[in-house]
Amino acid sequence: MNGKRTRIINDPSDLVPLLQAFGSEGHKKVFDELCKEWKTEQELAELIGDGSGVARSIDLLRKSGLVETKWRVPEPGKPPAKEYHSTYSRVQANFLSTMEDLSELIRLTFMSEEELRTVTENLKKQVTEGNTSLSNLSRELGYSQIFVKGVAKRAEGLTVRGQRVELSE
Repeated sequence: MNGKRTRIINDPSDLVPLLQAFGSEGHKKVFDELCKEWKTEQELAELIGDGSGVARSIDLLRKSGLVETKWRVPEPGKPPAKEYHSTYSRVQANFLSTMEDLSELIRLTFMSEEELRTVTENLKKQVTEGNTSLSNLSRELGYSQIFVKGVAKRAEGLTVRGQRVELSE
């Protein structure tokens, strides 16, 4: 673990997926296992015992940029499998934020999916219709830019690229 890189956080909205990942026992277990060695989703599910939770954890950790992926060379006659490993062993935070923005991001992190559903659906609808500018989305939805950015970083199917929110795979 000593040879890994340092994750540098320059934007407070990057805290949302990080806090979400480490605020859950299941996600934390998956991350801890991936710090030790490369593992496939199936190996993690067998080790931790929660197949669907493991897939969700991997997705969240990938979106947070905390895990890397590679293809495992299969044994003859078996299909290749993706395996995962943690990307960073350290974090360095370097940002300035108002307490209001920081409190909004922390609240957003721990909101239930139900509480966030309407905001996420409206955001996806706007982006699908071509409104991708962070400032326009903020104005249209009636939320601060930091909140919209945090929602996009938390939501499945959305990604933030600079000052735009886009649909992801």
